[in-house]
Amino acid sequence: MAKSLFIKTYGCQMNVYDSARMADLLAPLGYAATDRPDDADLVILNTCHIREKAAEKVYSELGRIRQMKQTRQDAGQDMVVAVAGCVAQAEGEEITRRAPVVDMVFGPQSYHQLPELLARVARARGEVLATEFPAQEKFDALPREVSVDGVTAFLAVQEGCDKFCTFCVVPYTRGAEYSRPVAQIVAEAEALVAKGAREITLLGQNVNAYHGADADGRPVPLGDLARRLAEIPGLARIRYTTSHPRDMDDALIAAHGDVAALMPYLHLPVQSGSDRILKAMNRGHTAEHYLRLVEKIRAARPDIALSGDFIVGFPGETDADFEATMALVREVNYASAFSFAYSARPGTPAAALPGQVPEAVKGERLQRLQALLAEQQDAFNAAQVGRTLPVLIEKPGRHAGQMTGRSPYLQPVHLDAPAELAGQIVDVEITGVTARSLAGRRAARPSGLAA
Repeated sequence: MAKSLFIKTYGCQMNVYDSARMADLLAPLGYAATDRPDDADLVILNTCHIREKAAEKVYSELGRIRQMKQTRQDAGQDMVVAVAGCVAQAEGEEITRRAPVVDMVFGPQSYHQLPELLARVARARGEVLATEFPAQEKFDALPREVSVDGVTAFLAVQEGCDKFCTFCVVPYTRGAEYSRPVAQIVAEAEALVAKGAREITLLGQNVNAYHGADADGRPVPLGDLARRLAEIPGLARIRYTTSHPRDMDDALIAAHGDVAALMPYLHLPVQSGSDRILKAMNRGHTAEHYLRLVEKIRAARPDIALSGDFIVGFPGETDADFEATMALVREVNYASAFSFAYSARPGTPAAALPGQVPEAVKGERLQRLQALLAEQQDAFNAAQVGRTLPVLIEKPGRHAGQMTGRSPYLQPVHLDAPAELAGQIVDVEITGVTARSLAGRRAARPSGLAA
């Protein structure tokens, strides 16, 4: 009998990938996706521990699901409730204690055990907790069949992190760095392209630390992996995220200049422009090192668009430290960025540091930083007006006769075009800028840029 599956995904792109693979894993068991949790036989909350009060949001959602589960039980129907992901990894036993509605708790390295866990629940209806770190087992156990929603797809190539930044929970929830073998990644990429993907984003908590083995057991860096994937017929674009400055090696930088399919967009978080704060964060690089990296990257690919992450109000941050961050932002000139006020994550070293910055001060600094970053992003978008860019058409827009796609720099682009152009790369003359996106029309002349 067909069963319905509802997955709510929180947080990062790796979680989006994990949710898609959970759905692939459950499809042979008869589970089909639904967008209504109240109608679902199986509800999975795939959680993220990065944002503030992440766990409390999960408990709030579980309160709503408890009512749905009771309604189904009153009607003689059942519902299995699972909590997956990084909150499950970090707080598994607490979840089973606080939320009896939950039947299964499993971390991000354990979802390949879903069929077994479901069978155990069906047999015993007892609590099931699976929060170990068998990353290799997980990837080896995933089904070869993959699903693609549209013309873009995510592909996890690396998991975990060995950097132990003092503000971050990833090493404790995703485990040590693990890189998938090259052959496994190539096979999955080929399967995604066969299903219609034209663009693939390679994922990892620390993706440019990738060092997966080739057929001879030799480690392959991310730049060489990109070169191999670029040989797949039909794969037009390659992206990757998220990177660490310490792993941005010369081979990867060179690939940005040599591999046409590798898009001219790089997310390279720096977090702070103050060396004193970077040391307290255990980032392992200085502001000067980061700026010299940016110089080398732009020398290899002059038109590259840079994105970054910033944390303001880290414990001990002074006005001078914050001004150093603002100076770095002005020097780099970002095309886009993500910025946050520091919030303590339980169990991380930074949570116990002295000099916690008052919320009002963090808020004022964040407002100033975001205003500068928005100004830079607006200027970058405005500079595209009058240019002709190759746009990968993805899906219909909000208006009749409209399609949307992405520029090489990851900007959303809207234009009037027929629906059958989905999946094609079209030269588009950029005619205007809307809120965080571009407007254009099909061009009469080619862009001259790589697709």
